[in-house]
This record gives sequence, C-alpha cells and structure tokens, in this order.
Amino acid sequence: MSLTITPPSSVVVCVKWTPPRLTHDPVADERFAEMSAADQAALELALRTAESTDSDVVVVTVGPEGADKILRDALACGAHRAIRIDAPANVWTRDAASALARSLAALGPISLIWCGDYSTDRGSGAFPAFLAAQMGLEQSLGLIRVDFSESGALPLDVVRRLDGGRRERSRVVSTAVLSVEGSLARLRRASLGRTLSAQSQPIEIVASTLTAIEPPIEKPYRPRARVIPAPAGATPLDRVRSVTESASPKISADPMELEPRRAAELILERLREWGYTE
Repeated sequence: MSLTITPPSSVVVCVKWTPPRLTHDPVADERFAEMSAADQAALELALRTAESTDSDVVVVTVGPEGADKILRDALACGAHRAIRIDAPANVWTRDAASALARSLAALGPISLIWCGDYSTDRGSGAFPAFLAAQMGLEQSLGLIRVDFSESGALPLDVVRRLDGGRRERSRVVSTAVLSVEGSLARLRRASLGRTLSAQSQPIEIVASTLTAIEPPIEKPYRPRARVIPAPAGATPLDRVRSVTESASPKISADPMELEPRRAAELILERLREWGYTE
C-alpha cells in the first residue's frame, strides 16, 4: 500500500510597495513607504484564513530592494514567508502580474490569493484581475464583506460593490483571487518580539527581466476649452452687461393655483420660453 502525502496549501497575499514621493528633501527616505489600507486589510484576512485552516501565509510583492520594508512588516504581523520579485519601482501592471504568476506556480497548492483593491499611488486596482487571468483562476474583486464558514475554509460568502450603489452577493467555492477594500479589516499590531525577529528573517528574491516604464508627465488640471460667443453691444458698458446679465429683468416666482391641465400648459410654455425644449 502506497501512502500519498499532500503538501499543505498556502494562503497568498499580494501587497504593493509605492516609492515615497519626493519633497523638498532631494534624498527620498524609503523607511516611510507603507502599504495601502486595502493591502493591510488583505493581509489581515489572509492571516485569519491561515489561522483557521492551519496554513502558511506567503506575502509577495514586485519591486526593488526598498520593498523589503513592507515584507518585513508583514512578517512581523504573522506572515510565514516573504517573496520579492526583483524589479524597478514602475513596471507595467500586466507584466508584474505575469512575473508574479510564474513564481506562484512553483509555490505549490494555494487555497486563496488576497489582494488590496487599490494602492497608495492611486492605482487602478487592475492587478488582481490581471493575476487571476494569468493563473486561470476565478476572481471576486472589490469586496466590502467576507463571511467565513465555521471552519474558516472554503466556501466563503462575499459581497462586492457595484456601480450605482448596488451590491452583488456570491460564494467562493474554489481557489480564487480576492481583492478587498481597506475598510473591510484592520491589520493587527505586531508585537515587539515579532518586529525584532522579522528584521533577520530571510526574504526570497526572484530575479526578473521587468523593465521600468517612463513615468507620465504630471501637469496641473485644466478643463477643456469651449467656444464662447463674443459679448454683444455697441459700448463697453453694454458688452459688460451682456456678459454679466446685470441688465436683464429679474423674474420673481409668484405662487399660482391652477387646474392640473392649465398648470402643465403653463410649465411647458415657460420651458419653451427659456429654451429648454429646443
């Protein structure tokens, strides 16, 4: 009789490191780079999932050496393993998701992949969708509620935000990529002992061929120009009055009591007079 040993599954959480913005100080201090509130919520939910299912939490990111900071923060909060895809700070989202998917394919069985739905650099939240497509997994993005089962394992009942104030309820029954909003969970505080031990824990570095992209040119917002007719009038005063409409008679709103049919006719008459029905 042969005995087959199935390796335990891992809970993966993807976080993004955002380089600090340059201020008056010409030297950026990477110590103050933090993960977004959404990534923190994803990490907390990954830790809860792992505690309920006796799994390991693997935190991964794509970035340069400065990204080690948020990985060590995750290790201090309870993550078991940290992986960094070595790459420049600014790369295409789809390329970053492809590189991370290749690394996760060699990780072994994965139960869930948690992500935040936005980053601190005003990201579009497209990374979880790209990752799910690269790995061929189901996805449920923009979650505002997650209900765990009694065992903490699958299935999960989730609620996601839709446009127009609507909500969508669904059930996650297999390995999937889930992205969450920052208000869904608050990341636990790391103890002093874990914080100190996280500084010496190894971080696995995976080489990549990702190249940096040119950052977009940032300019002050300017509304689109529109054509405005020239003011009419024989004198400068008349032209100023035509622009400011200071010479137009003021229309007072007088209350009137009319029959419904006559009131509707009067409303339509005024709308035609003001040009709203043209």
